[in-house]
Amino acid sequence: MRTIKAYDIIPDIFTAARRLNGDIEALGLDMRLVELVKTRASQMNGCAYCVHMHAGSAVKKYGEKPERLYLLPAWRESTAFDARERAALACAEAMTRMDDHAAIVEAATGLDAHFSEKEVVALTALLAMINFWNRIAVGFGTQHPPV
Repeated sequence: MRTIKAYDIIPDIFTAARRLNGDIEALGLDMRLVELVKTRASQMNGCAYCVHMHAGSAVKKYGEKPERLYLLPAWRESTAFDARERAALACAEAMTRMDDHAAIVEAATGLDAHFSEKEVVALTALLAMINFWNRIAVGFGTQHPPV
């Protein structure tokens, strides 16, 4: 795949996107949960760049256990995630797939027991942003740093 440095070509779009991303993160969601959700959506979208970034950030900046990240693709079968995280991950998966509107409604309704309305809006905006970033990174061939 050809790599395009979209960030350099039209920087204003990405400056605005970074600002919006920061505004969403400032709404008060727990950052460990934010990074879990971002990592799961990025896994689903096959975005190695974003998986690398958000899994690394979860561990290094927010103290996430690597073992929980290993289990993230199988979160439904794992006891490592609490009810709040499960609700957020279900919503992340439904809103990343976007092909089953009934599943989106069900997942969104499942948030109500664990999140305030403000948090639901923040989580939904967060999911929109990570899916945006995944599509940009995958679409333009952005590579993660060497490991």
